[in-house]
Amino acid sequence: QVQLVESGGGLVQAGGSLRLSCTASGRTLSNYTMGWFRQAPGKEREFVARISWRGTYYSDSVRGRFSISRDNAKNTVFLEMSNLRPEDTAVYYCAADQSPLGVIRTPTYWGQGTQVTVSS
Repeated sequence: QVQLVESGGGLVQAGGSLRLSCTASGRTLSNYTMGWFRQAPGKEREFVARISWRGTYYSDSVRGRFSISRDNAKNTVFLEMSNLRPEDTAVYYCAADQSPLGVIRTPTYWGQGTQVTVSS
């Protein structure tokens, strides 16, 4: 009944920027930790960023280039990506975790994913 839907993926040139969106329906997720994960071909899914009452947190590989934000009125979380690199190519997944700790370890909900491809 709760659904997360990502959008904004696509093909971009290296050095370019892209903004991903994830909108939740079926439940208000303002008190949930929201995050982004990604999975590249042949790789395991990896953590990218999270936002909660603790603030924001990023993986080392994207820190300084990506920015996570949310609009609770729209039940939406964003991932603004800049200075994109070919190694950023992956399917990006939105996730939500109900943990009061403000971390995202075992997400309650997952989106379907959106493809981001960065060309050289």
